[in-house]
Amino acid sequence: MGKGGSLSDSVLKKILLSYTYVAIWIFLSFTVIVYNKYILDKKMYNWPFPISLTMIHMSFCATLAFLLIKVFKVVEPVTMSRDLYISSVVPIGALYSLSLWLSNSAYIYLSVSFIQMLKALMPVAVYSIGVLFKREGFKTDTMVNMLSISFGVAIAAYGEARFDTWGVVLQLGAVAFEATRLETSSFHFDFVIFGTNSLCAFALNLAVFLLVGKTSALTMNVAGVVKDWLLIAFSWSVIKDTVTPVNLFGYGLAFLGVAYYNHAKLQALKAKEAQKKAQQADEEAGRLLEEREGEGTGKRSESQN
Repeated sequence: MGKGGSLSDSVLKKILLSYTYVAIWIFLSFTVIVYNKYILDKKMYNWPFPISLTMIHMSFCATLAFLLIKVFKVVEPVTMSRDLYISSVVPIGALYSLSLWLSNSAYIYLSVSFIQMLKALMPVAVYSIGVLFKREGFKTDTMVNMLSISFGVAIAAYGEARFDTWGVVLQLGAVAFEATRLETSSFHFDFVIFGTNSLCAFALNLAVFLLVGKTSALTMNVAGVVKDWLLIAFSWSVIKDTVTPVNLFGYGLAFLGVAYYNHAKLQALKAKEAQKKAQQADEEAGRLLEEREGEGTGKRSESQN
């Protein structure tokens, strides 16, 4: 803080950059979701092949990444051992691909607005998996919070005008990274449509890297809530998806639960950071005290001599 309590230039720059990363991510995520809906919906472009769309996205991203790193050398390659690659990159990539496939499949059956409401269950899935694998400690108040989110989503599902059980199963499978789907048909491939769609997907991956790398995963969660509300409004006003009052009431309950969860996470991070700073201050004070005692002992020895 400078004079008069004003923010310093460096802090202001960081804040502006953070908001810029959030805005870019929301815009690109918004664009990819609406674009995928347009491609996969039977009443729009009518390409009902979510696996193929995911493969096109991944192939495009992999090819462009290879060109940027190996050919044009715009980005420095990351050195990684074979064991680390197999144990970290492969399972994360597999789960991410599965999540994309299932979430893309859901757009064939469900409205954009309802899918965003179902995504409110993400904190529930993250916390439940964390407890299952002992990465998170079980807390009664947190579990009550998770149940309130689930209850809100259940109400939103009850009030959904275009409820489709299979679509819900696919979307929940995307959240939990588990499910299966098969399809067959043929269609003319439009290079402009799929090229621009894949480019948006690649840009979104870069935006995710920037957002999480330069800010935090918590910031991304909060930004995701804002993006979901924008998508619901867009779906209702532009795509003309039906959004019922029961939908909004249920999602509102889930939204409050997600907001409380993010708030609790933020407070926990602040407490941890404050504890770390206090510990560092105590260590520094102890070191200074030892130095002073050492100097005092040295002076007494000199006076005695």
